[in-house]
Amino acid sequence: MSSHLPGTAPNPDRFLDVSWMMFGELSRALALRVAREYDPEVVVGIARAGVIPGAVIASILRIDFHSMLVTRKEGAEQVRERPAILSAAPSGLAGRRVVLVDEVATSGDTLRLALAAVRDTGPAEVRTATAFIRPGGYRPDWYALETDETIIFPWDRKVFDDGQLVVNPLYESILDE
Repeated sequence: MSSHLPGTAPNPDRFLDVSWMMFGELSRALALRVAREYDPEVVVGIARAGVIPGAVIASILRIDFHSMLVTRKEGAEQVRERPAILSAAPSGLAGRRVVLVDEVATSGDTLRLALAAVRDTGPAEVRTATAFIRPGGYRPDWYALETDETIIFPWDRKVFDDGQLVVNPLYESILDE
């Protein structure tokens, strides 16, 4: 993973298996932090996984929610490329206070790219939040938990494969299911 800063790659030997309940509590705590220190008018979640904490935060704060698609394409050798924006920043952000949300911050490449795209729309202010961060990596304005463990998100435990819901092949040797 060439895009990671030194010391920020997930630890392949340690796993944090996040339940829906834990994720909900972390999202609620993150929403409360944002609300106490900022008065956002809109949340923009980075698709795919950033829309999940983003939607929760927007729902708790009772403000508008939008998403934008920023992705990393994986090549044949599974080396991650630099992120690319696949959908424009949402319209209607001009003059508004925005919080940009993703699920995890490691190198910060995805957040920085999305942040630049959102700033191009002319918001009054934009800040960042993530559910998780890596030690020594990019630090958003707010985050819920810092860990170097490989995170198993509740929506990633099982995946749809060949018409069936199965344990994600990435975690078959780790999860007891």
